[in-house]
Amino acid sequence: MKQNMKIRDIRATTVTVPLEAPLRHANGCHWGRFVRTVVEVETDNGIVGLGEMGGGGESAEAVFRAMKSYLVGHDPARIEEMRFLIANPTASLYNNRTQILAALEFACLDILGQAWGVPVSEILGGRLRDRVPFAAYCFFRYPDPATGTGEVRTIDQVLENARALKQRFGFTSHKMKAGVFPQDYELEAYRALAAEFPGDSYRFDPNAVWSTEQAIRFGQAIEGLRNDYLEDPVYGLNGMRRTREMVRVPLATNTVVVNFEQLAANVLDTAVDVILLDTTFWGGIRACVKAAAVCETFQLGVAVHSSGELGIQLATMLHLGAVIPNLSFAADAHYHHLTDDVIQGGLMRYENGRIRVPDQPGLGVKLDREKLREYSELYKRLGGYPYDRDPGRPGWTPIVPNDRWADPKDDRPVSIPH
Repeated sequence: MKQNMKIRDIRATTVTVPLEAPLRHANGCHWGRFVRTVVEVETDNGIVGLGEMGGGGESAEAVFRAMKSYLVGHDPARIEEMRFLIANPTASLYNNRTQILAALEFACLDILGQAWGVPVSEILGGRLRDRVPFAAYCFFRYPDPATGTGEVRTIDQVLENARALKQRFGFTSHKMKAGVFPQDYELEAYRALAAEFPGDSYRFDPNAVWSTEQAIRFGQAIEGLRNDYLEDPVYGLNGMRRTREMVRVPLATNTVVVNFEQLAANVLDTAVDVILLDTTFWGGIRACVKAAAVCETFQLGVAVHSSGELGIQLATMLHLGAVIPNLSFAADAHYHHLTDDVIQGGLMRYENGRIRVPDQPGLGVKLDREKLREYSELYKRLGGYPYDRDPGRPGWTPIVPNDRWADPKDDRPVSIPH
């Protein structure tokens, strides 16, 4: 092994990979695809490490160009609405420099693992499990723009989709992504989902768009279900704390505890029971391992969060899940909504709701150069999309707390480029 390696080059390629159908969420929609930046870090002895980051990695000039799609035609007097339009506090989590650090850390750990001939999990202290369990991610969805199939809007469609996911992947935990429709409708859907598989567990995530009073009302209404946790029912530590005082369901977050300062505040005056560790949001796998140790010390629950990964970031989630002793719950992953991947061998396989931790050196995944080229060209053709816009609701802006819900009876066709 050559000592004192040096980084020789850093390359970034933006790709867009199709989803089975557009995924609706409280702040907008994933428009039938994920846009990700694949990062390659090359050393002077020829090792290439891989990283991944959400979005296109645009420069400041490009960010301002992108703002045109938000602000052209907007009334400049409506400044408060503009704040939510371009800087929604939950949606804007996906646009900060921490992600850049994380992508480079992934690549450097991949380099070290390859140089030393060991998986990343061995660098992080050694794996405690060879497979990581995952939960089904049950979204409301628009129909696939190419085929017109895959819609999830009605409660019957919610149940049909959940049955298909369980049969295909073997999930025993099910997460409902919500905050799209009025609260009573989503409560009915969640109760129906929880009744579908009585022996399984469930979790609910409205992306922090409720008021504290709405969060308390919903949390009390689901106390009799087999809940893993209620994720981000309201935005802010104090709102979560007020909710926790009134609700006998564990609260989880990936929005109000995403750094160590917030974790310290939560330890000193608990607002959240379960910390959802995201290898991107926290700035890397190592930061998540440190945070998990703090949670172990103070007996807070831990799970692995998903921010819309391809196979490179999924590998980081698997190595994280392999080494932390206090993995209290099944991990989240958007991964099963993808139709393809940019790694060799295609999509990683689920086995009984679990994915095997890669055992090759480094992250254990390699780029499929042809797929990288194909989905880079697709990105160049389609461009990006505004994550916090809804293609079926032109001119709509979510506020926090929100009172602008979609209509579950609205089945009008939605035009999405593909």
